[in-house]
Amino acid sequence: MDVSPARAPGPPRSPLSRLSGLPPLPRSAVPSLAAVVCAVGLLGGCSGGGAPAPDRSTQAAAPLAANDLEDDYRAVIKNVLPSVVQIDASESLGSGVVYDDKGHIVTNAHVVGREKTFRVSAATGGRPVTARLVSTYPEQDLAVIKLESLPQGLKPARFGDSSAVDMGQIVLAMGSPLGLSGSVTQGIVSATGRTVSEGQNGGGTGATLANMVQTSAAINPGNSGGALVNLDGEVIGIPTLAAVDPELGGGSAAGIGFAIPATTVRTIADQIVKDGKVTDSGRAALDITGRTVLDDAYEPTGVAVVEAPANGAAGKAGLRPGDVITRLGDTEITTITSLAEALAARRPGDEVVVTYERGSETRTAKVRLGEM
Repeated sequence: MDVSPARAPGPPRSPLSRLSGLPPLPRSAVPSLAAVVCAVGLLGGCSGGGAPAPDRSTQAAAPLAANDLEDDYRAVIKNVLPSVVQIDASESLGSGVVYDDKGHIVTNAHVVGREKTFRVSAATGGRPVTARLVSTYPEQDLAVIKLESLPQGLKPARFGDSSAVDMGQIVLAMGSPLGLSGSVTQGIVSATGRTVSEGQNGGGTGATLANMVQTSAAINPGNSGGALVNLDGEVIGIPTLAAVDPELGGGSAAGIGFAIPATTVRTIADQIVKDGKVTDSGRAALDITGRTVLDDAYEPTGVAVVEAPANGAAGKAGLRPGDVITRLGDTEITTITSLAEALAARRPGDEVVVTYERGSETRTAKVRLGEM
């Protein structure tokens, strides 16, 4: 599956004029009130023809339940939207989340790119404020910038516990899709624990990201770095990627987006705020430089070791340039991406058996993984 970063390519001059090119959100994504009433009515014994009269108390409960959910949405939006900002760089546009009361904003590394200064606008309005880069960590596609002054009404977001996130939870995505600041979309948590690799062609960092939260909430260009929020008003993730359907000419696949979990966001952002850089990535590494190897049919068959420093994890285990890695533990390795995804599921210090080819001979080595 292909994924692309949800960053808008440059500050849109007239966002509304570009909406016509987007596929509409399917009506089936949000059930109508009539459908909800019918479903509840069926539980109460209603049916067509000469069925018994419906329980009117049950019928009345459906609109009340819908109103309660609507009230929950409004409360969450009112509470969280002041913590979401729009980030304008000279070559791109994205979103960010207020991290603390000192003006730190967490966002995606692919939103800030190589730039150092930005214009930040609050979703609730007001004049833009200048912000400067604190540090970026492309390996996890996260970055922290800091406001030079604090706009009135801006407040730090409350980050939730990623381990409590589960399939089926209702979530709201907040950000600036296509430059429409303060936009909100609704969906559910479709899955957790996804490992995805983002491409570089669409402006991504090429990072392989583990434990991602998959959501059906619409994630569009400009949503990157914003907030994925539960109904308790907690940020449970940072929307980062949208799936791309090659059959749609590379267009986003509706209802398949991914967010970096809140626990990972806090781990990286805390280090950047405290030390100005990431000092403990928590990401496993083989400590090699490699490239994908193709067979005579141009099919990927493994990862060739280009460099393996003697003091690195692979080098200590005896691997050397020219070896071709074909398996990591029980996982078959055919490309650099598959190797990155296999490593993303492990921790520094883990021991793993690496299968590799040296000439015509197949060998194995037990490797204690290093840190990225």
